[in-house]
Amino acid sequence: MIERYSRPKMKSVWSDKNKYDKWLKIEIAVCEAWNKAGLIPEHDIVKIRKAKYDFDLFYEILDRTKHDMTAFLQSTTANLGPEGRWIHQGLTTSDVWDTATSLQLVEAAQLLDFELEQLEAALKQKAIKHKNTLMMGRTHGVHAEPITFGLKIALWWDEVKRGRKRLYEATSSISVGKLSGPVGTHATVPPSIEKDVCDLLGLSPAPVSNQIIQRDRHAHFITTLALIAATLEKIATEIRGLQRTEVREVEEPFAEGQTGSSSMPHKRNPELTERVCGLARLIRGHSITAIENVALWGERDISHSSAERVILPDSCLALDYITNLLTGVIEELRIHEDRMLENMELTRGLVFSQRTMLLLVEKGLAREDSYKIVQENSMKTWDDGLDFRELISNDRRVTDIVSPQELSELFDYSHYTKYVDDIFDKAFLS
Repeated sequence: MIERYSRPKMKSVWSDKNKYDKWLKIEIAVCEAWNKAGLIPEHDIVKIRKAKYDFDLFYEILDRTKHDMTAFLQSTTANLGPEGRWIHQGLTTSDVWDTATSLQLVEAAQLLDFELEQLEAALKQKAIKHKNTLMMGRTHGVHAEPITFGLKIALWWDEVKRGRKRLYEATSSISVGKLSGPVGTHATVPPSIEKDVCDLLGLSPAPVSNQIIQRDRHAHFITTLALIAATLEKIATEIRGLQRTEVREVEEPFAEGQTGSSSMPHKRNPELTERVCGLARLIRGHSITAIENVALWGERDISHSSAERVILPDSCLALDYITNLLTGVIEELRIHEDRMLENMELTRGLVFSQRTMLLLVEKGLAREDSYKIVQENSMKTWDDGLDFRELISNDRRVTDIVSPQELSELFDYSHYTKYVDDIFDKAFLS
């Protein structure tokens, strides 16, 4: 991932140093387990516990061998004496690599969950603040019936909350280690060693493995990130739509001195939410690659490796970045309540069409006849710019069965918000 979209803590998780530190931690943990099993003498394990790898030597050897693990092992054992022979005892590269990757993914998940928790809190706070802020609900991009802005945000909050639950499940799935040798038979490293090491690392042993941890686990994790990113994209897309000049009900923050265009000084573009949408697409694309990595030859081929060097860190870095970015947008979102009310009047009362139809049904008209009466008046409002309430009030088919008082009560926005408290209680108190 480029520096522009890499935040320090997540970048550190995917740094070479963190990866090789975990390799060393695993190698030492395996030696601890062999010591416990009686293979490695106590005087050797004491020295192995102090083992270090040499970064400069590592890259020098890597340039020659073209093999990460070989370079790592040689740069580590170079700092040990005869006891260095125990390093990597019974293991294959993927025992260390895959187990370390699991540790990195768990670390990344913890950072992501923290950022999602911050977003969840920001959404909840904004939803409660605007619980009763009236705005127009739109379906197919067309005015439908009134909602509140708080309800819209509460829906986002609920989806982010589900995303956190999915992340927890995906993290549980990837929290496994594998120390079963070249083809998973444990011929060179018994299951007891694997269990002891995984216990030390806070992982569960993979129940069955071959040369690697199976990639359905990684696909589960990355597709979960993609689904969370889709939720963030959904929120960002709605904010972008509401920021259209013709709508202008909300605006993302725009700092003093910020510019939106090199040629048009007036521009205040939704650049932050557009960035969220762009990086969400990137993560979604990586999820396809993660799924492609599931089907490997026999007990393992290496076709997944090159792809994972990109998709695992980049998916985590991108989601970390856009979650933090969107949280800031939500916290500083400019909300134009007066514009929301203005926009509600644009369709001249058409939002009350369903209420009118239902009232006519209650008064004894067939549903088809009620629908026809209301639609005829609605089309006059659409086509001729006439006021729907005025048209209904002058339609004898309506006034013959509906009193003036009932008509007056019909055109009341509060009807659409009467259960908002119940919805909020169901969402936030359940």
